[in-house]
Amino acid sequence: MRKAIVIYHTQFGNTEKIAKSLASGMGEQGVEVDCIKVEEVNIEKLTEYDLLAIGGPTVAFGVSPPIKSFLEKLESMPFKGKKAYAFDTSMQLRWAGSAGKGIENRLKRIGMSIVKPYSSAIVMGKEGPLKDGMEEKSKQIGIEIARLI
Repeated sequence: MRKAIVIYHTQFGNTEKIAKSLASGMGEQGVEVDCIKVEEVNIEKLTEYDLLAIGGPTVAFGVSPPIKSFLEKLESMPFKGKKAYAFDTSMQLRWAGSAGKGIENRLKRIGMSIVKPYSSAIVMGKEGPLKDGMEEKSKQIGIEIARLI
């Protein structure tokens, strides 16, 4: 059985919705999926998973502090070659930045294998809501990722 974990940080609930949609898509394809807030992750157990999907809101043009801190902890773990995927929520502004891009770059530096380029779910304002169709898009990405692992 393939196992995946979706790890996320959320400020206003939008990233949590995207994380759960992503997990739902993978689950529909027979992947055993855990979906958990970054603050609740037991790092020692992460080696049990075939895929780590990590995401958070775009904050100050990049990765949120809780996700940054989490990624720093991963650097000391044996994840070279493990599969990974990054995602974020962001406003649809040219200058908004992307947490997903930053997360993906960190995962690559750790030596993880990126199964699909990062994606951004659009929020309509700082606190949301999500743009129509974003949860369905994330679910479809989850389905694609399941097929890739």
